[in-house]
Amino acid sequence: VQLVESGGGLVQAGGSLRLSCAASGFNFNDYAIAWFRQAPGKEREEVSCINPSDGSTRYADSVKGRFTVSSDNARSTVYLQMNSLKPEDTAVYYCAAPCDTRWPPWYWGQGTQVTVSS
Repeated sequence: VQLVESGGGLVQAGGSLRLSCAASGFNFNDYAIAWFRQAPGKEREEVSCINPSDGSTRYADSVKGRFTVSSDNARSTVYLQMNSLKPEDTAVYYCAAPCDTRWPPWYWGQGTQVTVSS
């Protein structure tokens, strides 16, 4: 199983970024896929989760209305569109699978840095 993130970078507050997570090594519809983030000195938090098999999603309260998760099943890729970015969104963003409220994900990507300047 491999999860590879891309799309991070430096953006000004109020700007947008789109992260991608390319998945391989498993049936894309078998696992719901999550986006997590971890800022320096803070605990890792789940940002969003999508189930590619039915399109269902969930979001952390801190990003609702600003972030949108989607999947391209033909490309086995999950996206995180981040709008109205704030400095507090600065973190390393990881995709992980499966996302399940009962246990931590088994598989993780290497992460991509998102930095939002004020």
